[in-house]
Amino acid sequence: MKNPIITKKYHFSASHKYGNDYWSEEKNLEVFGKDYNTHGHNYILEVSVAGPIDPDSGWLVDLSTLNQIVKTKIVNVLDHSQIEVDVDWFKGKQPSSENILIWIWDQIVADLEQGSLYRLRLVETHSIHTDYYGPGKP
Repeated sequence: MKNPIITKKYHFSASHKYGNDYWSEEKNLEVFGKDYNTHGHNYILEVSVAGPIDPDSGWLVDLSTLNQIVKTKIVNVLDHSQIEVDVDWFKGKQPSSENILIWIWDQIVADLEQGSLYRLRLVETHSIHTDYYGPGKP
């Protein structure tokens, strides 16, 4: 890769609950355990953008513009929410890190005018994070 990748971190706190409405309570408890209860995380979202460096500014992306996009469309929506209750896209979907990243990608990818969205990383706990490189990429 010829172009640099810049990564910006964002923080938000949100809760969620795993469960399948088609399953019995016993099956939900068997599969999801304690996560069948509403619980929360202090998430760290890493947004990585790749692209050529603008020769005039020396940047590949204007971080103030990126901040406005991510804070408006993601952080302000998810912070202090119960994800599967408060965000319509999650109705009927598990509020997993994997699904959260797909939703985040879809919310911000079209708004980037400089560089291109390269990777999202969602840190859920000190020992678990999930990466997403966009649709169609392994």
